[in-house]
Amino acid sequence: MEASKCIAAIQENIGKVMIGSETVIRLLLTALISDGHVLIEDVPGMGKTVLAKSLAKSVEAKFNRIQFTPDLLPSDVTGLNYFNQKENEFIFSPGPAFCNILLADEINRATPRTQSSLLECMGERQITVDGETMPLAAPFFVIATQNPIETLGTYPLPEAQLDRFLMRISMEAPTKEQEKAILLRFMKDEPLETLGGVCTAADVLELQRLSREIYVHPVLLDYLVALVQATREWPNVDMGVSPRGSLALLRAVRAWALLRGGTYVVPEDIKAVAVPVLAHRIQLSGSSGMVAAQKQVIADVLASVPLPTEDWSK
Repeated sequence: MEASKCIAAIQENIGKVMIGSETVIRLLLTALISDGHVLIEDVPGMGKTVLAKSLAKSVEAKFNRIQFTPDLLPSDVTGLNYFNQKENEFIFSPGPAFCNILLADEINRATPRTQSSLLECMGERQITVDGETMPLAAPFFVIATQNPIETLGTYPLPEAQLDRFLMRISMEAPTKEQEKAILLRFMKDEPLETLGGVCTAADVLELQRLSREIYVHPVLLDYLVALVQATREWPNVDMGVSPRGSLALLRAVRAWALLRGGTYVVPEDIKAVAVPVLAHRIQLSGSSGMVAAQKQVIADVLASVPLPTEDWSK
């Protein structure tokens, strides 16, 4: 399927369920096309799980969901070897992580040991059990959700795992008109139950390939590097964006450019994705979170670094 038609079809399909979340949907698709992962962080009832399921149903690929709880074990995620008495040998039983799209619901409710079982999956697209390494099918996309305000019975994600997520995004609160439209849409039926697929896993892989061909002007590369460097020298920032963050930003801006139908990156693409890609990668002085403060730092960095003006096409 043609890239523009595939992207439009997915957006339109998700729009049959989600109302008033256009920017969030575009960011979610950007993460998918970037071959990254996304953390959706917001209060309960904002539609985080519904959004993840809507995307999974729009793509005809293997989808699994894990409801993270304190008693969840790493083997419940990755799978385990069990002894088959009939065959008189150990047989591997794959866990739910062996899929294309994985919904890690309320990820911060699991213990750090279980959370870490996703690190290898997300970073290297493989799973190692009892010394045997098994590759994951492509594409592999993790959508994790968490509630940022509830702390009882939760385990905050460590920086090492946060850095594995290409983006951290929040849902958009609906307007009065949008909320009424939501009520009317769900009054008689459940749109999510009847939602069908509009593209395949192969189409997603093709979108990922096309995004890697998007042209980035050398001056814009310098601008991107200047933004990342500024986070490492910013006041009250103990830890700035890592090189992994630089690569994530590059992948995201190319995917965003493809999403809008462009063949090359423009400065507006960088500004559109910089906050969701970079904010969760910085550590503020005397703070282990402060989401709003992290976003404000990246916004201030964007405002302070001079924006170059060039002809960005080849």
